[in-house]
Amino acid sequence: MVDQLKKSIRDVPDFPKKGILFKDITTLCKEPAMFQRMVDLLGHRYVGKGIDLVVGIEARGFVVGAALAYKLGAGVVLVRKPGKLPHKTHKASYALEYGTDSLEIHQDAIAKGQRVVIADDLLATGGTAAAVTGLVSKMGAKIVECAFIVELEELSGRNKLTPHPVFSLIQY
Repeated sequence: MVDQLKKSIRDVPDFPKKGILFKDITTLCKEPAMFQRMVDLLGHRYVGKGIDLVVGIEARGFVVGAALAYKLGAGVVLVRKPGKLPHKTHKASYALEYGTDSLEIHQDAIAKGQRVVIADDLLATGGTAAAVTGLVSKMGAKIVECAFIVELEELSGRNKLTPHPVFSLIQY
């Protein structure tokens, strides 16, 4: 099953910059059977684990997070680039190869003790996901797991997410 998902992901060379081979899940998402399989495989992992919220990371993480939340009967929380959320926010900055970036979450999005899965399309170096785990932890949530469709293992991004458990459907 996972092999079929892997085959439906498109490689885009030199995006977003020269030398990077981008793993594009939009080709997986446009195929109804593949999209359903992806959501089912992720969802079955968390059924019965008392998940209150799924946190989706901008932007493809919104697609993954919303579908997973629906499957689990959980709420969905969005983590966005600065200035995109309309209410009071918490902010986390993180390092990139070429500088820094930031993400924000509404201050009232997560209550202390809620059980959360953090979802995104891809785990590469782990900087973005680590910033989100910091925000969610600061709010007092219990991070059940960080879930990704794709993981680029050679970049060791999961090491930045310690001590939080990490799951990826597909590894490259």
